Amino acid sequence: MGWFTRRRTKQSSQQAQDQRMLFGASGSGRRFSWLGGRRYMVGDSYILPRDLTEANRIDFQHYLLRTAMRGNYASPLNQPGSILDVGCGNGRWAMEMAQIFPAARVIGMDLVVPPTETNPEQQSYPRPANYSFVQGNVLEDLPFPDATFDFVHQRLLYGSIPAAQWPVVVDRLVRVTRPGGWVELVESELMQGSGHAVSTFNGWLIEATMRRGNDIQLGRQVDRFLREAGLTSVVMHQVDIPIGQYGGHIGKMMETNTYAFISGFRGLVVGQKIATDQEYTAILEALRDEIQRSRYTIPYFVAYGQRP
Repeated sequence: MGWFTRRRTKQSSQQAQDQRMLFGASGSGRRFSWLGGRRYMVGDSYILPRDLTEANRIDFQHYLLRTAMRGNYASPLNQPGSILDVGCGNGRWAMEMAQIFPAARVIGMDLVVPPTETNPEQQSYPRPANYSFVQGNVLEDLPFPDATFDFVHQRLLYGSIPAAQWPVVVDRLVRVTRPGGWVELVESELMQGSGHAVSTFNGWLIEATMRRGNDIQLGRQVDRFLREAGLTSVVMHQVDIPIGQYGGHIGKMMETNTYAFISGFRGLVVGQKIATDQEYTAILEALRDEIQRSRYTIPYFVAYGQRP
């Protein structure tokens, strides 16, 4: 067996193991493609990979946001009896909410089955008895009756929801919320900075997402979506999280998360021929230098409203 054959066999074995670990031995019935060594779901509007590396980044991002926002939610909750997390990823947020509200029924829903559902031994954090997972696609509908939940939460799906479908998606969130219940959206936007590298990367991000029908700049409009869906008492907070050492501990966390995001985004940019792999590497190195010399931030928008 030649070196190339051995290498290809090893890579195939790793990919098969990655699939089993992330989606279970039987898979999810969905097709995937590999770009730059990362796996993307075919026909999915999500702009980042669907693999273990991205799953780990999402977990890290959860701790980052919980620290920066000083908690897991902003809505004025009063002992909710039922909570839904749409686009729950690995389920960390939902499981923590299940611990915070032990009397509540908490459901995490995502398009892809998280690894802990099919491989419980991979779960490194407690799974509360009042938490459960449901597979579903908010772009198709929510598999719940009207007025089911006291609190409906959705975070950072700007890379998954086509721009034209945002009003429809928010209407669905409101539909499954009980009168008097709350809907909360958390979204982000482009990195804020004036350097050449960040401007170039932001341009790539805008173009790559637009080709998939997404608008990366809709984050600051989430309060409008809630109002147009008929919610009242709508409030929005903007949290600007620093990137880099100047921001202290949270800045270092955001720097790590930002580089991991950029690494995962490479396959899409290069695969769409927006930039070459060499150009991407050069901009990434220049961006690292800019972040060390400048004060860059990433804005997050937290909006919530109450169903009448």
